[in-house]
Amino acid sequence: MTDFVEKTTRKRKKWTRNDKQVYFMAMCGVAFLCVFAYLPMVGTLLAFKEGDRAIDIYQVLLTGKWCGFDNFANLLTDRKLTDIVINTLGLNLLLLVFNFPAPIIFALLINEVTHLRYKKGIQTVSMFPHFISWTIFGAIIVALTDMTTGIFNPILEAIGLCSQENPINLGEAQYFWVEMIIASIVKGVGWGSIVYMAAIAGISPELYEAAQIDGANRFQRAVKITIPMIAPTITVFLLLQISKLLGNSYEQFYSMQNAINLERSEVLATYIYRKGFTQRRYSYAAALGLCESIISVLLLLFSNILSKKFTGRGVF
Repeated sequence: MTDFVEKTTRKRKKWTRNDKQVYFMAMCGVAFLCVFAYLPMVGTLLAFKEGDRAIDIYQVLLTGKWCGFDNFANLLTDRKLTDIVINTLGLNLLLLVFNFPAPIIFALLINEVTHLRYKKGIQTVSMFPHFISWTIFGAIIVALTDMTTGIFNPILEAIGLCSQENPINLGEAQYFWVEMIIASIVKGVGWGSIVYMAAIAGISPELYEAAQIDGANRFQRAVKITIPMIAPTITVFLLLQISKLLGNSYEQFYSMQNAINLERSEVLATYIYRKGFTQRRYSYAAALGLCESIISVLLLLFSNILSKKFTGRGVF
């Protein structure tokens, strides 16, 4: 009887002030997901309805005519879509090759800095571009690469890559991918290294001391100890990046787009925006966005299965 009373009392334990604060913070996150992630999913119904150029989208969602998979069939007849998918995959694969290792390498280099103030200074400066929106950051890149007023043509002229009479127009389509890769690295390397720095901080110092006693230098300690210990974190972020091979930040690309580089800068994110808001093809844009999301989920599942099979690690 006493045990039953104790168990009942334990179950009816009142929440402390700390418990209420934790619960409130958790519910704020749940509310954010419901409002900005799950509620907008109702809009995917447009992909199965005749909503192109409609005046009232809400009315289409409620009482619009169902058209089955006609909007998805229209994707197969879109001549521009193939080039846009090639742009998206090609650029995202290059971003994966160059941008994904950059925060890891940067974190490894920062970890080797012994001077605390210098280390914090580097981290602060490298993280600052992350807090600038892509709209402003893209405008800065466009201004710096301008053929007449930018600073890059004088630099290229100084090293003999161009002349004052024949400047290089860095706004042309052939230079867009290079500009985007460099801009993404500059903007994201500092912020992206935070997670890896936290993972490195959790490694036992005894491992480094033992390796140093055995005669291992800094490079050997980084390769043999640091990288294997943060491999689970690297795996998780790699799988998440693979799932985004068809996804891009709209602001990131739209801020640096112009009529000259459109053939190389048009990706699915900006194409969906143009179809949905400029041409008012709401149902077509919804169908294209839904296909992108489904393929992204499949990429995540497939890459997670392969990762678990070969490395024993995965996202879930």
